[in-house]
Amino acid sequence: MIILTNEIKALLNQNHLREEEIVYSMLCDRTTEGGFLDTYLILSKDRLFIVTSQDAPSSEKIYKGYSVTRKTNKSNKPIQSSGQWSVEVIDIHKIENVSIVNLVASGMVVIKEEEERVVAAFTNGEMGRASKFASAFSKLKKQEAIEDHLLKEDHEHAACPKCGMVYPEEGRQICPKCMKKHAIFGRLLSFAGQYKKSMFLIILFMLINSATGLVIPYLQGSVLIDQGLGGKGVFAHKIGLIILLIIGFRTMSLLFGVLFGVINAKMSANIAFDLKSSVFSSMQRLSLSFFQRKQTGQLMTRVTNDATELQYFFVDGLSYFIVNAMNIIGITAILLVLDWKLTLLCFIPLPIVIILVRKVFPRLWRLSWRRHRTISKMNSIISDTIRGTRVVKAFGKEQKEMDRFHNANMSYSFAEQSFNKMSDTVFPILNILTQTGGLLIWAFGGWMIMQGEISFGKVLTFVNYMYLLYGPIQFMNNIVGWWSYCMAAAQRIFEIQDSVPDVTEKDDAIELVHMKGDILVSNIVFGYEPNKAILKDVSLHAKPGQMIGVVGHSGAGKSTLVNIISRLYDVSEGEIRIDGINVKDLTTASLRNNIGIVSQDVYVFSGSIAENIAYANPECSVDDIIYAAKIAHAHDFIEKLPDGFDTIVGTGGHNLSGGEKQRLSIARAILHNPRILILDEATASLDTETELQIQAALDSLIKGRTTIAIAHRLSTLRNADYLVVMDNGKVVENGTHDELMALEGAYHSLVKKHDEALKMNEVISA
Repeated sequence: MIILTNEIKALLNQNHLREEEIVYSMLCDRTTEGGFLDTYLILSKDRLFIVTSQDAPSSEKIYKGYSVTRKTNKSNKPIQSSGQWSVEVIDIHKIENVSIVNLVASGMVVIKEEEERVVAAFTNGEMGRASKFASAFSKLKKQEAIEDHLLKEDHEHAACPKCGMVYPEEGRQICPKCMKKHAIFGRLLSFAGQYKKSMFLIILFMLINSATGLVIPYLQGSVLIDQGLGGKGVFAHKIGLIILLIIGFRTMSLLFGVLFGVINAKMSANIAFDLKSSVFSSMQRLSLSFFQRKQTGQLMTRVTNDATELQYFFVDGLSYFIVNAMNIIGITAILLVLDWKLTLLCFIPLPIVIILVRKVFPRLWRLSWRRHRTISKMNSIISDTIRGTRVVKAFGKEQKEMDRFHNANMSYSFAEQSFNKMSDTVFPILNILTQTGGLLIWAFGGWMIMQGEISFGKVLTFVNYMYLLYGPIQFMNNIVGWWSYCMAAAQRIFEIQDSVPDVTEKDDAIELVHMKGDILVSNIVFGYEPNKAILKDVSLHAKPGQMIGVVGHSGAGKSTLVNIISRLYDVSEGEIRIDGINVKDLTTASLRNNIGIVSQDVYVFSGSIAENIAYANPECSVDDIIYAAKIAHAHDFIEKLPDGFDTIVGTGGHNLSGGEKQRLSIARAILHNPRILILDEATASLDTETELQIQAALDSLIKGRTTIAIAHRLSTLRNADYLVVMDNGKVVENGTHDELMALEGAYHSLVKKHDEALKMNEVISA
């Protein structure tokens, strides 16, 4: 439900409605004449309240996808109106029904009392709430319980209330612009938990490597120059001992450097493996609708490029960041001990560096996102073109695809150039600023030597430490770019990991090992978009072992129905029970292990023919594969292939005919041996002769199984125990073939047209 203003709450109190009595509410933001005006529709158990603003309608509305100034609405609270409100109260028993009418980019709420009338209008952004509002009213009218998902708000706001930017993913209120970057960093650190031992050893050996390296400038400067050559101190005239010490510390530094390098290389490979596996596994648990909203190339970029970027975070970033930070602290402490005045000179450019970094950081972040979007688009074009090669060649659109790729490649090139220009301009400036300190040391150190205030060896030691300091400082300068693209990559990966599947399994889901196959579909409603139902109040009952035929024109909702039964999607209303248990209460494994689907859209994986048939049951024997191929009438054409069952087919099976791919799909389902078999145009790609052969095989296959078969060719459903006729998402007729023919309704019309088409084909063939 929406957040009601104090003004609206006061009006409701005046009409004897307390806030806790509200069942559902929505805001309609348009007038029926096309202007923009707020109208609240508030539903209680026995009344409908229509609260309409008396302000003059506005001729335009600010699109919430555009950025707005932060002063406009800093909080997440609704904006108070300064105008007056009118309140209309209608008893629910006086309203026959509430319906939602879809318009272009908008909709209307229509109520029917004695006559129908439009009570409010809204933009498409409120369509989801409007659909829930109508469903909630219907439940109240029938005095039925309202499900929790109707009252639960999927996303209160589609845009960030802080900056006005539209959330990149619907239902996930994460704004890339306003997200706290340290939160992502903290989450990445938690991911490093499994590599604690390796990272500890790496950092330990790196610190020892740095510590032994820090001794060398002191030996080469103060010890060698002032003591060894100057004849003063503990190492007076002991040049050989000093050289041996320098060689010893360099050797130790080298050994520890090799040690952390070997461990780092091993950890790097493990991290790359785990990251890519984590992203890929996260995608596998998501629902079918997620992949239908994303392009293949975009998801490939998440698995490959973004995972590699995060590999740099753990391997080259985190450990080196800690060691270089310690080096800066250690070297700074040494410099302060040597001479605090010269040390302060080193840090004169530091304020300028800090200001520059703060200005560059947000810009690099945005450029990194832009670069990712362009490479994702380019990968998507590559993926689409390769997968659709047959269509591209058939229509002679090679040049068009080249032009599309050229434009995407140019966009990526410009984005890459912008990022590189920014980094290659700023970082040299930062390096020059940091190295300015070295010039100041030589200038003032030389002057102090001439004044006799400091020895040459001490200045040389100071300068050597300064040069040692340049490496860590330069790394810290470059860390701006590293941080930018690593955090952007992490955010994109976390979006995959945090995505919530539309179809989820309950924690206490029931494992149904032995399924009988009793399917009861009760008054289900489903639509891919709010208030655009594909299935409307559909019911059917398939008893164990029965074959149910589903017929109807294209677009009637037949394929959607079988997708719902196998729970690739969840229904909006109603329920589906298998063996008396709601499918939402069953484990996913129970459904997948007991339901087999032969679809009209057949996909063949890259691999051998045998591997494609055994996809549903990889542990089967060779005899099982051959047996399934024979039943599906695929054995003969497979034997004629160059390598038989070991013949390699490319992704999508481009070297197989449509009928051959269909037969492989049927063999795959036979090997799966499901209790419930769904045939979605299973013989659509076959010629009449082959269809008759496979139909005979399917007749023996469906014995003892509950089968739901969809077919345009009504002859394939001649053995069905029961027929369901669908039209426009509804079941318009059901019964046996003879019963439906006697009705002379929709089914009779379909059969008549089918017979006429067959006769016409016979005439053409003759």
